[in-house]
Parts: sequence; structure tokens; C-alpha cells
Amino acid sequence: MGYKKAQDALPHQLLCAIQEYIEGETLYIPKKEANKLSWGAKTQTRETIRARNRDIIAQYRDGSTVTELARQYFRSVKTIYKIISAAKNG
Repeated sequence: MGYKKAQDALPHQLLCAIQEYIEGETLYIPKKEANKLSWGAKTQTRETIRARNRDIIAQYRDGSTVTELARQYFRSVKTIYKIISAAKNG
């Protein structure tokens, strides 16, 4: 959960309306019901991408070139470099 200043996040009129009910206190605004799950939580997409990235890194370490991997996985060369870089840094 992040913290944001209301005057930076809300239109002035809305901020003034909220101040009629509460001011100078922390106010929690819950997420919409539809937004509560993180991306990929329902579909296993996140794990599928992690597995693909592990395969890319393994093949790169085994000698495949970035260009070959980009073609094989239908990704740009730049994306393959990002995946490799993330593995080195993480």
C-alpha cells in the first residue's frame, strides 16, 4: 500500500468535499473489488512467463545468442537483454 498526498492525487474540488468530513488524518481508500488481485493471479500467466524467462536464461548460458533467442521466443532483442539483465541483477 502506497502513501500519496491528497492534494497531489485528487482534484481540488474533490479534496475540498472530502475535507468537509475528515481533515488532517490518514484516510484509507480501498481498491475496487475488480482490482484486488494482482496481475496474472487467476490465470497462471505470471508463472508461465517466469518459466519462459528461466528457459531463455538457461539457453543463453548454454551458448544461444540473443538474436536466436529473440527469434525462438518471438521477443525483441531488447526484451531478451532485459530478461538476461534481470537475472544477473536478481
